[in-house]
Amino acid sequence: MFHTIEEAIHDLKTGKPVIVVDDENRENEGDLVALSEKATPDVINFMITHAKGLVCTSIKPDLAQKLKLPLMSNDSSDPFETAFTVSIDHRETATGISTEDRSKTIRALTQPDTEAADFKRPGHVFPLIAKDGGVLERPGHTEASADLAALCGAFPSGFICEIIKDDGTMARVPDLQEMAETFDLKLITIADLITYRKQHEMHVTREVETTLPTAFGTFRVYGYTNDLDGKEHIALVKGKINPEEPVLTRVHSECLTGDVFASYRCDCGPQLHEALKQIDEAGSGVLIYMRQEGRGIGLLNKLRAYHLQDDGMDTVEANEQLGFAPDMRDYAVSAQILTDLGVTQVKLLTNNPQKLDELQSYGIQVEKRIPLETDIRQENEHYIYTKVHKMGHLLQSQQN
Repeated sequence: MFHTIEEAIHDLKTGKPVIVVDDENRENEGDLVALSEKATPDVINFMITHAKGLVCTSIKPDLAQKLKLPLMSNDSSDPFETAFTVSIDHRETATGISTEDRSKTIRALTQPDTEAADFKRPGHVFPLIAKDGGVLERPGHTEASADLAALCGAFPSGFICEIIKDDGTMARVPDLQEMAETFDLKLITIADLITYRKQHEMHVTREVETTLPTAFGTFRVYGYTNDLDGKEHIALVKGKINPEEPVLTRVHSECLTGDVFASYRCDCGPQLHEALKQIDEAGSGVLIYMRQEGRGIGLLNKLRAYHLQDDGMDTVEANEQLGFAPDMRDYAVSAQILTDLGVTQVKLLTNNPQKLDELQSYGIQVEKRIPLETDIRQENEHYIYTKVHKMGHLLQSQQN
């Protein structure tokens, strides 16, 4: 259905546009995207003829500041916070609206010697300020176009145009697939671009290393920061890591109530302790402790979910009632910590197939899954049942 990011990069480098689709729960639209430094009258004419939307161009915040381009509104009510600046035309254009004039304005934005005085205001080209973090900070077409340009080794700016059907309504995925086939265009998703960046860029930094004696043995502990979720995570390492062999590994998401207060509502604390015990007994292994409380919804929202469960909901229903997916966790940071430690192959202590699949998608080879089953109590029996029958967790004791 969709093409790869590599295929899109190839076409963009040749000056050809691609179609980029955002999430169906966001704007749920497709935009034509091309590199600003390769803007031509022909491509702009193709956009306004076949896409029919507004032609805009993405720029980074430092360029907006250099060219003295303020936001169009300092009190935006746009729910997606699209950062329109004042519109511009290059000073050497005529009307500014022709495809020749617009391509000249867009290309001028990419030149290192361009100054604020080179543009007339208002005009017919609409700059959009992309977040510095790109799609990892805001999953919009603005950021996608700037990110794709950077991945092409080009000036980090793209020009974009929303795709509208002949009847005036927004084109959706089936329409975009038809357009891609008709004009031989690559069709990609912002979700895949996010994954691509997480797979190909390093976002974690090892900050500190020390020794941690515990009831389960003595470990080396490594502290990490990262620029994906802004949280601090740690790795507990036992023995020496052999990069040529699969390493006994547990990726454990923080659970304050279970890990610290020994809550009976879940099985998190016993799983943590059992994993540390097995790693100590093996003499070598890694436990990554991820600060993604409550399957990624945070501590207070987890307590709100508990309140809903007190009224009869299960853990999945409670998360959804609060507006979240059943599991909001992401394992890109976990995979990068493992990579930093020299771990590329693992024997994974988990019952969660999603964790296994995600780690593999981020380049960690899972050679074996080792079940991590603990005692079931009356207080967590329904919770564990729900994990198995609604979330696909693999617990032998609950399969019948």
